[in-house]
Amino acid sequence: MKDEPSSSSRQGRSASQPNWLEKLGQAFGGNDPQNLDQILEVLRDAQERGLFDLHALAMVEGVFEVTEMRVRDIMIPRSHMTVLEQGADFGDVLNILTESGHSRFPVIAGDRDELVGVLLAKDVLKYAGRPEEFALDDILRQVVIIPESKRLITLLNEFRSSRNHLAMVVDEYGGVSGLVTIEDVLEVIVGEIDDEHDSEEDHYIRPHRKGHYTVHALTEIEEFNAFFKTTLSDEDADTIGGYVMRLLGHVPKRGEQVESEGILFTVLGADSRRIYRLKVTTEESLDEPTMAEADDDS
Repeated sequence: MKDEPSSSSRQGRSASQPNWLEKLGQAFGGNDPQNLDQILEVLRDAQERGLFDLHALAMVEGVFEVTEMRVRDIMIPRSHMTVLEQGADFGDVLNILTESGHSRFPVIAGDRDELVGVLLAKDVLKYAGRPEEFALDDILRQVVIIPESKRLITLLNEFRSSRNHLAMVVDEYGGVSGLVTIEDVLEVIVGEIDDEHDSEEDHYIRPHRKGHYTVHALTEIEEFNAFFKTTLSDEDADTIGGYVMRLLGHVPKRGEQVESEGILFTVLGADSRRIYRLKVTTEESLDEPTMAEADDDS
């Protein structure tokens, strides 16, 4: 049996071989970054040096995005919500659960602005053998209502502490504008979380509020044109990420913008070689009423 390394030899190795935090500190070169962009630049440089992999860099950039973005940037708009009517019976509820594949559902009283509760799929399954005992009102959970202006980092902390995984989003007039789940927030950090119920369109082009979308950079230009009714050329690029890079003339950094055919492209995620996520803002969003930009996180 081989002898275990002595504590002194392990200490000697650790002293001569700095850990990744020490390596990252050395990458700053003694010049402390003054803003977020400079921090990200150092992190990208560190990734290129092999201190950590590309996926780790993308997640770090996602964390920074969560601290800056608001609920309105990622919410599922009300027109895309799957809802249940308050008077639905067991069969109707079970059909919607099965077809949608979701685990949480807003329950409304006739109008999408009239929220009465949230249904968890797991609360329905216990009635599978006794549907005659099912009463939707008896198993509803309380609705969590948040403003569009809430910061994602605040919402994520609230999701963690309350163990709620769904919140209804209201506009400045109190009307329901959409919903957001903990998965939506986590996807900003780790990228798209696919399951067997996600369609290809859901994965690549995701609508939020009116005129605002998140688009995967690998979306083919043909698919993009069909969805947005545009005529972007695919002569020099096959994907929308490649198209945006061609417009800019370089590999962009997070936050860079460019406009084409009335569409504003904002880079949400990129590394030193490619773009991987874009925010798309269309002309129709210009018709929206000005939203109150609340400074607080309430």
